[in-house]
Amino acid sequence: MGLISGLKSVIIDRWSTFNYKPLYSDSLGMPNRRAFPEAHATWVPPHDERRLAAYKLFTAYDNNQVAELSAFIDGETARDRREFGDPAMFVDTITSHVLGDEQTITVPGAEQAGGDQTSPEAETAERVQTLLREWADEELLPMRLLQTERKAVSLGDGVYLLHWDADKQRVRIKTFDPGFYFPVIDEDSDGSDFPDRIHFAWELPEDKARRLPARLRRITYELDWIRPQTANGVDRAGKPVRATVMSDATEEQAAQPVIGRGDQLDTNGSITRLYPWSERPSYKTAYLTDAIWELGDLKAPVDVDTLPMAKAQFATNGQGEVLDHLDLYQDFIPVIHVPNTVPEPGEHWGQSSLAKVSQVFDELSGSDTDSSRASATTGSPILAISGKAISAQSQYTAGPGMVFTLGEGGSITSVETSGNLAELRNHGKELRERASSTARIPPVALGTSDPAQFTSGYQLELALGPLDSLISGMRLARDHADRLLPKFVQRLFQAGQHPDWVGLPVLPAKLMRGAYTPTDKAAVLEEVATARNAKLISLETAIRRLQEIGWPIEDAEDEIRRIDARSFEDARLLADALGNPDEVASFLGREAPDEPEAPAVVLPATGDQIDPEAALAAAEEDGAQGSGGNT
Repeated sequence: MGLISGLKSVIIDRWSTFNYKPLYSDSLGMPNRRAFPEAHATWVPPHDERRLAAYKLFTAYDNNQVAELSAFIDGETARDRREFGDPAMFVDTITSHVLGDEQTITVPGAEQAGGDQTSPEAETAERVQTLLREWADEELLPMRLLQTERKAVSLGDGVYLLHWDADKQRVRIKTFDPGFYFPVIDEDSDGSDFPDRIHFAWELPEDKARRLPARLRRITYELDWIRPQTANGVDRAGKPVRATVMSDATEEQAAQPVIGRGDQLDTNGSITRLYPWSERPSYKTAYLTDAIWELGDLKAPVDVDTLPMAKAQFATNGQGEVLDHLDLYQDFIPVIHVPNTVPEPGEHWGQSSLAKVSQVFDELSGSDTDSSRASATTGSPILAISGKAISAQSQYTAGPGMVFTLGEGGSITSVETSGNLAELRNHGKELRERASSTARIPPVALGTSDPAQFTSGYQLELALGPLDSLISGMRLARDHADRLLPKFVQRLFQAGQHPDWVGLPVLPAKLMRGAYTPTDKAAVLEEVATARNAKLISLETAIRRLQEIGWPIEDAEDEIRRIDARSFEDARLLADALGNPDEVASFLGREAPDEPEAPAVVLPATGDQIDPEAALAAAEEDGAQGSGGNT
């Protein structure tokens, strides 16, 4: 916060971009209560009020409903303002670029599998990568990514929740609106530390048909010390809760809490647990609580983190377990926060891509409204009729084919407004260009520029420079989340003891995002071919570069094997260099032919003596007989 001398204070935070709107920030810096009643709910912490109001205002821009909110301050005339979807176009464009043309989970080392001398590590990496990709297909991961990224781009934050589904026997992924996300951030945290307590909370409206009052539902994930084993039970009022399991009492010893299966007590009496993905015992586990409160039971001062547990009604999962501090047997909270931008030091939240251009969109809406009114007078021009025979009470209606009879000195004058309309449209074009440059989205990325002005890929690359820096920063903000997602999936599969994952390690994996800009494929192909012919790059690098620009190569290793199978000139050179038919056959992906056995050499016995003169005479005699026979 920054304080200006006087009575008025100026609040500067992640959401102060809307301070210029009286609707959002009054004299005390708080949002309008009628326009944003959700932000002023009794259970919402005070430091979250401006955040929730900003989310609603950003959503209004995205859905062409800013005029609906402005009517609370400006009156019903505000509803006449035109909104033609420019903010939504910006959000969709940025979302598609930050996602890329495809999303793939990769595990380092998996690309080395498939050869004759594949290492066990490469085979394990390839197995984990295959299982992760199969899970992504079953769980519709690209759709979940799109949902989360659109929230992050438009609102500034996105949230994933992963959990093990015992019925489906796989990890499930959900996308939450950040307005339901309430992390409890430690005061000593610098913003980058992951919170140890997270709430998802939202109000349930009154259901008169089922005689249910307005309620509040809260789902809490908390990382805390491992406690003794619990089981379903009831309290004194008969309400389902979880109770500590106690051992049977004996004459020598009273009943004691029972520790969970596999847990151990250390020398200090603390409970430890060894998780499948860890080599050291851990003292922490994650607990899940899912409960509902009636809003009438919530009296100040309480907020989402201090709700009275005595008035909570706990939910039950599919296995019949009461969700009251249920031990999940995992030492991490399976929630991933996705900020749209790199948070400031000490901050947890990202910033919406609409934040810096919101005032331009307001000006553009005003220009569109004026243009709409001016086009009405241009299509139906204003006429002024004068003359002696014209009375002030006379009423005329102009239309196609109408003929007016005028008296002496009568005349008709038309008010020309097309010039004003042209100026308004030019002004609107300038505002769109201003929004494009401020948001760092060049016209070529929006599809509003003439493709003919780019005569080479280099010119196109220069034009996309601002977009490159924008997407680079946004992907940097998402890098940690892209690594956490496959890591959490592996851990949850192991925690659920899925048979396909038993014995597999948790390997570093990452969600890779594809290219987002159009590419001059001919120029890249020429570049790759030149470098390859000059032996400056390997065939693997060349194939990978062609994959990046969109060539239909699904598996680089497979493609290399097919290329090698037809590289007979390279095989001949390999044979000359090594002299090993097996190596050459392996290079071509074939089997080496069987070599014919050489005839056995028969040597004379050592005991026989041969007379050279007798042998020569015998040879001459054989030659003479042969010559006579021919004659």
